[in-house]
Amino acid sequence: MLRNPKRRSLAELVSENKRQLLKDRAAMERIEERLEKKRLSKAE
Repeated sequence: MLRNPKRRSLAELVSENKRQLLKDRAAMERIEERLEKKRLSKAE
């Protein structure tokens, strides 16, 4: 099995994921909808 020669820290992975999400409008809207549903269900 091939290993990744440079292991990235969790902080690096999180910041890379955040950058990709900020570029992806559709993904951001799905996340916002999910958060909104969660907030509404907790408010009931």
